[in-house]
Amino acid sequence: MRDIFRTRRMWRRRGELKPRYDVVVIGGGSHGLATAYYLAKNHGITNVAVLEKSYIGSGAAGRNTTIIRANYRTPEGAEFYRSSVELYEHLSLDLDFNLLFSQQGHLTLAHSDRAMITMAERAEVNQLLGIDSRLVYNDETARLCPELNLSDDVTWPILGALYHPPGGIIRHDAVVWGLARGADRRGVEIHPYTEVTGIERSNGRVTGVKTTRGEIACDTVISATAGWSTLIGDMAGVPLPITTHILQAFVTEPLKPFLHVIIVSSQMHVYISQTDRGEFLIGAEIEPYTTYRGTSTFPFLEYSARHTLELFPQLESAKVLRQWTGLCDISPDYSPILGLTEVDGFLISCGWGTYGFKAAPIVGTTLAELVATGRTPQLIAPFTLERFYTDTLVSELAAAAVSH
Repeated sequence: MRDIFRTRRMWRRRGELKPRYDVVVIGGGSHGLATAYYLAKNHGITNVAVLEKSYIGSGAAGRNTTIIRANYRTPEGAEFYRSSVELYEHLSLDLDFNLLFSQQGHLTLAHSDRAMITMAERAEVNQLLGIDSRLVYNDETARLCPELNLSDDVTWPILGALYHPPGGIIRHDAVVWGLARGADRRGVEIHPYTEVTGIERSNGRVTGVKTTRGEIACDTVISATAGWSTLIGDMAGVPLPITTHILQAFVTEPLKPFLHVIIVSSQMHVYISQTDRGEFLIGAEIEPYTTYRGTSTFPFLEYSARHTLELFPQLESAKVLRQWTGLCDISPDYSPILGLTEVDGFLISCGWGTYGFKAAPIVGTTLAELVATGRTPQLIAPFTLERFYTDTLVSELAAAAVSH
């Protein structure tokens, strides 16, 4: 009887580190696990170790706000995230794991004439790439979200919105668990509580890593560590043009579901969705100062709540359940940095700011292809580190006016 009710583990217990792996992935979040999973699934590369200094999913993968979308401004960014959304749409089936993905639609509100022009431009870019995105006015906004306050008697009256029907929310910890289980079942080793303390190089290429549990030889090291990416880059002798900021969010107590679309306001710097458990999840912009200190602040809670109540005054009695912070690594053009570096065998996935979780499956697919073939996939070619030396930036600042 005891065996019948024994809890089945999602992945194997941590074993001893082998002296050598083909690939070492630093970071046990969604990007690191997705890369390991697709290395095994798509290319049969299974001699892979995922090293995480804390528990699996303890970083940005467990501290994000679960929004999935593809309505970016640049052609490079929009096409990249469209591919990610398409992978997310089939990921539950692929992993045989319920990820609670709900494509309920995404509304980015416009509060000025200039904002309406920007939304129209973004919609046109999206449509040219086959992405379902369009400008809507308040009659359709009211139909999509009848609970939204569309009154003119507010600080920021709503003039219209960019509507992106494929946008949705997904259970972030389920994504991490599903990818970890999928990678483990295909032979990848997952090692939590194993911190990387150094990266070994010889003749301009990676030869191994040092960890708190010993040294490992390897041919390829992939850094997927979000806010800690500059520290890992320094270990490999690769300076990265990145600053680290914190992003805060909070959830209310569970309420009867009534919000069936994601609401974003760039000018008010707030975004709101309702989770599958009924909580209202509310976030804002990254904090303007650079820090690794993960302490929540009262001013964030105050202004986020104030703006939320302007949009949804019916939430005035809702109680705040919990508040948290996560680390974001910001690149100069607000686009990610992916792929090869000047050190052979050292690959990076960083500079994601607040967009990283949205990109997990396509990052895993493309980095796995790069490792297996030695060729940079066309989809990530615009996001190489080299662009900061060739002045070929991919500015997503217009799509990054609020961190979601």
